[in-house]
Formats: sequence, structure tokens, C-alpha cells
Amino acid sequence: MGIKQCICVLAIAALATGCGGSQRKVNKSEAAINKERLSQVEAYNKCVKKAGKDTEKVEACESHRKAAEALK
Repeated sequence: MGIKQCICVLAIAALATGCGGSQRKVNKSEAAINKERLSQVEAYNKCVKKAGKDTEKVEACESHRKAAEALK
């Protein structure tokens, strides 16, 4: 009886460990996406600030904003 219980405990522990690893990968991936989105937003803000009132330059900055939106 003790061996069966031990095997069950080990199986549950192995299953829990496996699931935790995949969740860590998901969290790491989401963090990377959020970091890239923030980078694109910062690039957009810098670009707009640098462009000033020149509407053509402001329109050129839109690629950064669109890239940030695509990462949602």
C-alpha cells in the first residue's frame, strides 16, 4: 500500500512541476511582449516630440504607434 501512495505522490508532483514550467514560459513571453510594446510607445513619443508641429513627420511616427497596438 505504501508503494502505491508513493507512486501517486510522485506522479502528482511531476505533473505539477511540468505545468509550472509552461506557465513560467508564458509569463516570460508576455513580459517580453510588454517590454517591446513599451519600447514602441516610447519611440513614438520621442518621434512626435522631435517632429514638433511638422505634420508629415508626425505621420511618419505612426509606424511606432501601430506597432505598439499590434502587440496587444
